[in-house]
Amino acid sequence: MKIVVSGYYGSKNGGDEAMLSAMLEVLREGVEDLSVTVISLNPEYTKRRHNVDAVPWLDLWTIIKRIRAADLLISGGGSLLQNVTSGRSLYYYLTIIFFALAFGRRVMLYAQGIGPIRGVLAHKLTNFILNRVDLITVRDRGSLEELSRLKITRPKIYCTADPVLAIKPVPLDVGREILSRHVDNPSGRFIGVAIRHWLDWEKFQRELAAALDRITETLDAKIVFIPMKFPEDIRAAQSIATLMKSPPAVLDEEFTTQEILSLVGCMDVLIGVRLHALIFAGVMNVPMLGISYDPKIERFLDSVGEKPLGNLSDVTADKIFDATLQKLSEHKNACDDTLLKELGDLARKNAKLAIELAHV
Repeated sequence: MKIVVSGYYGSKNGGDEAMLSAMLEVLREGVEDLSVTVISLNPEYTKRRHNVDAVPWLDLWTIIKRIRAADLLISGGGSLLQNVTSGRSLYYYLTIIFFALAFGRRVMLYAQGIGPIRGVLAHKLTNFILNRVDLITVRDRGSLEELSRLKITRPKIYCTADPVLAIKPVPLDVGREILSRHVDNPSGRFIGVAIRHWLDWEKFQRELAAALDRITETLDAKIVFIPMKFPEDIRAAQSIATLMKSPPAVLDEEFTTQEILSLVGCMDVLIGVRLHALIFAGVMNVPMLGISYDPKIERFLDSVGEKPLGNLSDVTADKIFDATLQKLSEHKNACDDTLLKELGDLARKNAKLAIELAHV
């Protein structure tokens, strides 16, 4: 079976690489003769990290040839079909889907987070193309509602879960070894922080820095900044560290999916702006506190029975401190084990549906 995968891969974003890793793991379990080509921003990086073939994302001629030879195009996972973080990416990913449709290839949207999509032209083009694909799975009910708003009705549509929720928990020894390289006394309480640079950044920096200083002083906890995207998240962490009285540990390395999972598992609480850092906390049964910059954060937190502390423009130091103190005092896991199992099963359903579609 030949599959082409289109997504935001090769960017050294830990969340996107984790999605691809999880997708490949489940697909390989179900297909013996699987051949995968990934459209990548950095093909050599993708080949090395995931043991797949990869082609450059702007080499449209090669992409077209690979799609023509494939049984199935998978678009996703992730928030590909939106035009808030980038006005051009929506049209790029729709163009890739259009190529597959033009050559009569089967197309599946795989556990995507849909929207927000703004503008009349964007709405019409998305409606025209997505109503011609074979199958759509979305990772949350908010995306399901967005498809309804866009009047996407012709394909089979399922609400599943983010592919990363299919990943199994990992041992903590790797995370502990990494912490030993960055923290003088790697014992006691650890508060993990996974952030990204975004709008309303200046006020958020001050509030988060003040909260983390108070957590360090009052709760005798060590602050650990975990980068999900390399090296951007390291720079974001360093800018907050300069505002803090108590120096945190800023992990200034690029980590694999397994290493990040293990690190997150070593935390007592995870404060996250990055979606997949929060998902990793769920996988590793670590209490999470989410701060929203995009509807996808709220959608995921809702799926695990949590609510965001606020967004980057209105969250306060007091709220971050109080919520962290409450999580530490509760002495319980991130969310219900039964709920996590259900989400894991739904995440694996994405691959099952893809395999069935390719064999039609």
